[in-house]
Amino acid sequence: MPMDNNPPLGKPVNTGKLKKTAAFKLSLLPFCLGLIFFLPAGTFRYWQAWVYIAVLFLPMLGFVTHFLKKDPELLERRSRTKEKEKSQKRIMRLSLPVFAAAYLLPGFDRRFGWSAVPPLLSIIADLIILAGYSLFVLVMRENRYASRVIEVEEGQKVITTGPYSVVRHPMYLSGLIIYSLSPIALGSFWAMLPAALMVFIYVARIRGEEEVLTEKLPGYRDYLKQVKYRLVPGVW
Repeated sequence: MPMDNNPPLGKPVNTGKLKKTAAFKLSLLPFCLGLIFFLPAGTFRYWQAWVYIAVLFLPMLGFVTHFLKKDPELLERRSRTKEKEKSQKRIMRLSLPVFAAAYLLPGFDRRFGWSAVPPLLSIIADLIILAGYSLFVLVMRENRYASRVIEVEEGQKVITTGPYSVVRHPMYLSGLIIYSLSPIALGSFWAMLPAALMVFIYVARIRGEEEVLTEKLPGYRDYLKQVKYRLVPGVW
């Protein structure tokens, strides 16, 4: 669904403040990722990490630049991090150690040589991660209400077009693609263990989200009947 067909969202956004916040966060991203990867590795000679940082940072830079110009309201929505639902707060707290382990282990794996991931496999993983990020951008273009937190806003409507005609939660599918393949991109088989736990985090989050949407979003019950699969076509 073209973004122009969507109604204005909420109160006007302070674009000046949003630009400063976005610039600050973007400038911190490479530095933070560098700490996460190179400090455990004990070396900067970790080409998988350099490539992975570029794979995450460059598309994100393009995404933020584009939507700052075209749809700052969407970026403001994506900047929200405070969950309103108690069950979702618990799920997010549980996800933090899983997320941390999946991203810290590759550096230690690089330092101690636990894994022997073929370079070509890491590059293929990077390319698939880029595809997952492309799906993320497509979802953003399709659904301006795609917030980082679970909420239903005034005037929100059910989106049934684009990737939403295939699965109910394409945003989570893109996240699952990125997170599940990140260990391989970073050259670690062992980090796949905590990364695999993200599947259970996503399942719990999706179930909770659908309860909220069914209760508060008009037309969502009909959408559940229209689109059968939540996350992966033909699976679930």
